[in-house]
Amino acid sequence: MADDAAVELDRVVERLRTMPLARLAAGWPPHASRAVAARAIAQRLADLGADAGGWPRRVVLDAGDAAVGDQVAVTGRDLLALDPPAPVRAEMAALLREVRLNL
Repeated sequence: MADDAAVELDRVVERLRTMPLARLAAGWPPHASRAVAARAIAQRLADLGADAGGWPRRVVLDAGDAAVGDQVAVTGRDLLALDPPAPVRAEMAALLREVRLNL
């Protein structure tokens, strides 16, 4: 299961990092844009990591559309580094798979 999460993370990050900025900024209902959706994913991964580590949740800042791939990469890798339980890894993999299939 951890491998599924890591594979999906790599796929989503690659897609976000190579996506043209105009496409990242374009509307993507129900989000204002793909970049906004990616920041929401980064936030969810950060929240899962904070919960798994027993730390307070913190807001993932808006570092600009060009940075969303890196933000998803960092929050996802941080979560995987905590070796979260199987249900958390499964949620991570499912979230990323859903996003990848719809980007």
